[in-house]
Amino acid sequence: MSYDKSNIFARIIRSEIPGKKVYEDEQLLAIEDIAPAAPVHILIMPKGEYVSFDDFSRHAPPEIQAHFFKSIAEIARKSGVLETGYRLIANHGPDASQSVPHFHMHLIGGRPLGGLLPGDAFSK
Repeated sequence: MSYDKSNIFARIIRSEIPGKKVYEDEQLLAIEDIAPAAPVHILIMPKGEYVSFDDFSRHAPPEIQAHFFKSIAEIARKSGVLETGYRLIANHGPDASQSVPHFHMHLIGGRPLGGLLPGDAFSK
């Protein structure tokens, strides 16, 4: 999958499409998901042109990567899910249903989330 500069997240980062911002700095943007899977569902994306986690981990400078993950921890704290728990999800490729070719992570919490996948041993 190659980077498409017209993808929806690139357009939100450029303020061509509105997004309800939770956090923003020079390197990343966090917005509320428009179809939340839980009371807290935030999409966190670097502003650089990275297609996937693999692309980000291979090509983003170490200081950008460190800032990204430290910022996710801060966003989780400010979202009120630190004590009760939250999940971080990054989808990569078609088998994981990656629908936008811009690396992003979902921070999901605010209710019990169950098992990792439907029907797994931990969902019972």
